[in-house]
Amino acid sequence: MQVIEVAALFFALGLLFGILTRRSLAALLFYISLPLALLIIYMVYPLDAQPLWECVLSYVSELAFLAYDNLAISSLAFVIGLLLGFLSIPKRAQAKAKRRNLHAVMIDIRLLRENPQLIAEDLKKRGKDNAEQIVSRLLELDKSVREKGALAQELRHKRNENADIVARMKSHGAVQADVEARIREGAKINDDIAELEKQVESLRQEFFRLLSTVPNITHQSVPFGRSDEDNVEVRKWGEPKPLPFKPRDHVELGSLLGVIDTDKAAEVSGSRFAYLKGDLVMLEFSLVQFVMSYLIKRGFTPVIPPVLVKEKMMFGTGFFPLGREEVYKVEGEDLYLAGTAEVPLAGLHAEDYMNESDLPKYYAGFSSCFRTEAGAHGKDTKGIFRVHQFDKVEMFVFSKPENSWDEHEKLINTAEGIYQALGIPYRIVNVCSSELGPSAAKKYDLEAWLPGQAKYREMVSCSNCTDYQARRLNIKYRSKEGKNYLVHTLNSTAVAVGRTIVAIMENYQQEDGSILVPEALRPYMGKEKMQPLGSH
Repeated sequence: MQVIEVAALFFALGLLFGILTRRSLAALLFYISLPLALLIIYMVYPLDAQPLWECVLSYVSELAFLAYDNLAISSLAFVIGLLLGFLSIPKRAQAKAKRRNLHAVMIDIRLLRENPQLIAEDLKKRGKDNAEQIVSRLLELDKSVREKGALAQELRHKRNENADIVARMKSHGAVQADVEARIREGAKINDDIAELEKQVESLRQEFFRLLSTVPNITHQSVPFGRSDEDNVEVRKWGEPKPLPFKPRDHVELGSLLGVIDTDKAAEVSGSRFAYLKGDLVMLEFSLVQFVMSYLIKRGFTPVIPPVLVKEKMMFGTGFFPLGREEVYKVEGEDLYLAGTAEVPLAGLHAEDYMNESDLPKYYAGFSSCFRTEAGAHGKDTKGIFRVHQFDKVEMFVFSKPENSWDEHEKLINTAEGIYQALGIPYRIVNVCSSELGPSAAKKYDLEAWLPGQAKYREMVSCSNCTDYQARRLNIKYRSKEGKNYLVHTLNSTAVAVGRTIVAIMENYQQEDGSILVPEALRPYMGKEKMQPLGSH
C-alpha cells in the first residue's frame, strides 16, 4: 500500500463524517460510493489467495502503520475531506429545502385556483390598485409551473423507458452504433429535464414570492375604508368626565411629577425614548401584575417569550415580507427585535400538531417591544405615547376554526374588562379594510379617552388571523377522527403599558398636578395618589 492510498482513504473517511454531519444522504451515497466500491474490490479480490478475514486484518494493520508513519498527511487528508463533506449539499436538496420554505409563506393555493376573483376583490378592498395584475400574474405563474412540471415528469418517464431499451439492446447484442444512438438520446433527455427543472424552480420562486405578499382574506363584516377615519364605532363604555380645570397632557404631568425624562433619553438613545422614574415605574409594575392576575383567572398561561426572533418567525406571522422597515435587525445575525409578543407566542407552536382536546390554548405574554415607527414621522413626537421601546402584555389564542369568531369576541371583551376595571372611558371600533395588517381577517381597536388630547386614542388591537399564520408556521391539530386541520390564531393587546400609563395619568389627574391611582391598582401600588415634586 502506498502513501497516496492512505491519504485517499482518510480523505474519504473525512468526507463521510462531514456529509453525515449535514445529514445529506444523497451526497453521502454520491461521494463515497466509488471509493467504497474500490475498497471492497481490493478486500474481496486480493492478489494472493488469503482468506478474507486474514486479508482484512492485514489490510487494516498495514493501514494503521502507514497512517502512523505519515500522520501529517493522513490527518490533513481527513480534515480536507471533513470540510468538503460538511460544506457539500446537493443542488437538488437545496432546491427542495427552498421549496419547503417557500411553501410556508402562502395563502391557500386552492382558493387562488378556484376563486381568483375573490382574492382580487379583497386586494382592492384593502387598497391595492394593481389587484387584477397581481392575481393575473399569480395564475399565469401557477399554470406555467404545473405545465412545465408535467412536461418534466413525462420526460423522466421517457428517460426510464429509454434506459430499459438500452439495457435490452445490450443484453441481446444489438449493433453498437444503435446502442450509442440510444445513449445519446438519453443524454439529450437528461439535458432537457435539467433545463425544465431550472425553469420550474425559477417560476416557483417567483410565484411564492408574489403569493407571500397577498394578505389574508377579510371577513365580510370588515368595513371598506381608506384611512382610520373610516373605522366604524361599535360601542362605547364610560363617559369622559369633564374636569373643572384645564386638563394637562401626560407630558406636562410627567414633568410636574418628575417621572418622565425624554431629554436625557434623547442624549443616550435618540428621539422616541424615555426614562420612567419613581412612581411611574411602580405604576408599570402594578399594571402588569394586575393584568397578569386578571388573565390567569380567565385561563391564560403567563409567558415571558424571547424578544429576538428569526426571520422565518417574522414571515410566519405575516410581518414579512412587507413591513421590514418597521423592524430592527441585529447586524450579521438572523435575528430581529419583535415589535410584539405576538411573534414569539405564535412561534411557540410552530410545526406542532396539537390534539383537538388541547384547544383552545390561551397565552398571556409579557415582553419589551421594539418598533422603528418608520411610518410615523411627525406623529406624537413628545412623551411616551409613540416610542421605539415599550412594554406590553399580549394575549394569544390557538383555536379550532369553527370557534375562532367567538374567541375573537371573547378576546376583545377580555381587554374591555381590563379597561373597565381601570375606570378608563373607551370605545370599540371595527377597523376598516385598508388599516388591517396583512395577517388579520378582522380587527377591533379599543381607543381610550385622553383628556389632554380631547380625543380617543388606540390602546388595544384585537385580531383574528384565521388560518393565515397557521398555514405559514404549519400549526395543526388532530381531530378525534384522526384528521389534521390548521388551527386559527388570534391575538390582542391586553395592555400596552406606556399608552395605558398615559391614559391613567390624564384621566386621573387632579388640579394640583397629582394623579390618583385607580382602585384596581392600589393593592399592588401601595398608595392612592402620585404627588408632584416638592409636595408633601
